[in-house]
This record gives sequence, C-alpha cells and structure tokens, in this order.
Amino acid sequence: QVQLVASGGGLVQAGGSLRLSCAASGRTFRSYVIGWFRQAPGKWREFVGYISWVGGGRDYADFVKCRFTISRDNAKNMVYPQMNSLEPEDTAVYYCAEDVAVGPLVAGKGRSWGQGTQVTVSS
Repeated sequence: QVQLVASGGGLVQAGGSLRLSCAASGRTFRSYVIGWFRQAPGKWREFVGYISWVGGGRDYADFVKCRFTISRDNAKNMVYPQMNSLEPEDTAVYYCAEDVAVGPLVAGKGRSWGQGTQVTVSS
C-alpha cells in the first residue's frame, strides 16, 4: 500500500502562484504514476495532471496546460505541481493519487489517494 499526503494549499490572489506537494510513503516501488485531481464545491472531481516516477512522462488537462507544471523528486518520493497564473476558477480541494498504470489513474480510479489540500483563489 502507498500512503499519500498532500500539502501546500492556501489563499492566493488571482494571477498568483502556489506549489503543492504530495509525499508518498509505503510500498512506493509498486507505484508508477502520481496524478492530481481537484474538486470544487458542487462540482465533480476532475483530472488535473500526472507524472510518472519512471521516465517522467506527464500530461495535463487542457484547462491547466501552460499554467501548471508537475515535477518529481524520486529520491524524496515527492511530487510537486507548480501552479501559476491562478484564476478564481481554480479554487478547489486538490488531491493526489497514485496507481501502477496511467489509464486507471486518469479515469479517477487510482489505488491510493491523499487527503486533499484546499486552494482558494480570490479575484
């Protein structure tokens, strides 16, 4: 089992930046990909982006491309989404999740999930 802890959320003004973190522990050698999702009040959870532990392959939802960049530190088992040019529409609870394959993760069916961290963007 892999345990995930998300952190780094907070309040930021529109146009500002935040860097979230996801710390992985446990059987991380069995994990292949870490992804981020978000859920705004009254909305469904949606995929934000992912990065693979091996090779660093990544992809993003269209609404965050060119604004968000996900990086990883394999030695520390950490994943960091750098979020720039934040908009009020980015306000949500952000979750990290992991899986052994990209498909299930992107579909929102990751094996393990972090507890979420709140991001609030004021206008």
